[in-house]
Amino acid sequence: MSAPSVSVIVVSRGRAADLPLCLLGVSQLDFPLFEVVLVADEAGLEAARGLPFFDELKTVTFEEANISKARNLGISEAAGEIVAFIDDDAVPEPTWLRYLTAGFSEPEVAVAGGFVRGRNGISFQWKARSVDCFGDATPLDVSEDKISILTPTNGRAIKTEGTNMAVRRDVIAQMGGFDPAYRFYLDETDLNYRMMQEGHRTAIAPLAQVHHGYKASATRRQDRVPTDLTEIGASLAVYLRKFAPNTQHKVTFAKARKEQRVRALRHMMAGLLEPRDVRRLMGSFDKGVEVGSQRAISTLSTIPLARDGFKPLTQRFKGQHVIVEGSWFKRKALRQMAMETVRNGTRTSLFIFSPTLRPHKVRFTKEGVWEQTGGLFGRSVRAGAHVLGVTQKKRVAQELKRLAKLRDFPPKV
Repeated sequence: MSAPSVSVIVVSRGRAADLPLCLLGVSQLDFPLFEVVLVADEAGLEAARGLPFFDELKTVTFEEANISKARNLGISEAAGEIVAFIDDDAVPEPTWLRYLTAGFSEPEVAVAGGFVRGRNGISFQWKARSVDCFGDATPLDVSEDKISILTPTNGRAIKTEGTNMAVRRDVIAQMGGFDPAYRFYLDETDLNYRMMQEGHRTAIAPLAQVHHGYKASATRRQDRVPTDLTEIGASLAVYLRKFAPNTQHKVTFAKARKEQRVRALRHMMAGLLEPRDVRRLMGSFDKGVEVGSQRAISTLSTIPLARDGFKPLTQRFKGQHVIVEGSWFKRKALRQMAMETVRNGTRTSLFIFSPTLRPHKVRFTKEGVWEQTGGLFGRSVRAGAHVLGVTQKKRVAQELKRLAKLRDFPPKV
C-alpha cells in the first residue's frame, strides 16, 4: 500500500526565533509526499522567509491568540489525505511521518499519535495516555516499538498530543476541526473526546517521535514557570461544560486549582516566583474559570476542501544518514564536518563524547545537525547505568543501536 499524502500543519505565534528550527527539521523528513502549511503571525512568517524552501510552503497570516482557530485555518488550506500537527517549538525525528501515518492503513483508524521527548532530547515528556471527561490523563501500557490500535473504553478517550498527532482530513473536516472555545490548553483533548464519541479508533505509534523544546510563550517563561493561568482555567471550564456531569464541576475545579497552586508553590520554594506571583497566578486561574463558564460554545461547521491543490515540498534532504563522531577535544572540527554534510543536503548525526560521566543530551542545531553530547561513560537513557570501560567506537555503536529505528542509519558505519 502506498503512503498517503500528508499536510504538515505548523502554527506559530510569538516564537519567531524558534520557528525556523522546527521547519528545518520538517524539511529533513524522509516521507515521500508531504506539504507544509504554516499558520503564523507576521514575525514568524518573516523569520521563515530566510529558509531556502520558504516559497514551497503554504502560508497563512494569523495574529489572534487562539490555537484552535489557527489549526482550523491550516486544515482549510491542507490538501493532503492526512493532516499532521507539530508545534513551532518542536522538531521531528526524520522518520516521524513514516511511523505516524502507518496506522492509517487500518480503515477504522481516524487519528494517530506518537511519543514526545523532552528538553534533554532523550527522556520522554509524554508517551501514551487516556483521558476522561474531567480532563485527567492516565498513562497507557503500550508497546514501545510497535503500533497499537486502540479503542476507547469506559468513557476514557485515547489522548494524542497537539505537537505530535495526525488525523484523516475528511474526518476532522467533517467534525469541524478544533473547537475555537479552547484558545489554548485541552484543544486536542476535546478533539480526542469527540473522536471517542463518534466511535473512531486511535493508532499510537511509539516510534513517531518529536523533540519538544517547551519554549517561552505568552503564558510561560523559558524556564517553564507559568506567567498566566487564565486560559488554563477557561479551557477547563469549557471542557467540563461539554463533557462532565454538572454535579462534578465544583470538585474538579477545586482539584485543578490545588494542583496549580502546588506547582506554583514549588516554583516559589525554588526561588523562581515571589509570594505575590503565586497569588496573581491563582487569581488568573479563578478569572479563567469564570470566563470559561460564560464563553460561547458554538456548533462546529464542516471545513471545506482546500481551494488550492497539493503543494509538495521538493527541496528536501536525500541519501543515507551520515554519521560523524569523535572525541570532545576535536569537537570544533567535527562540528564543521557535520555542518558541511548538511550543507550538501544529507541528514547528519554527530556524536561527541568527553572522557567523563556526564549525562547525555541530544539537540537539533540551527545548522540542521542532530548532535549528541555527554560523557563517554555517562548515561544516555536516564534509567540506565553508567557505561564503564568502553571505547569511543563501542559507545558510538551502542548509541547508534538505540537510535537506529529513528534515524535509518546505514548498515555499517
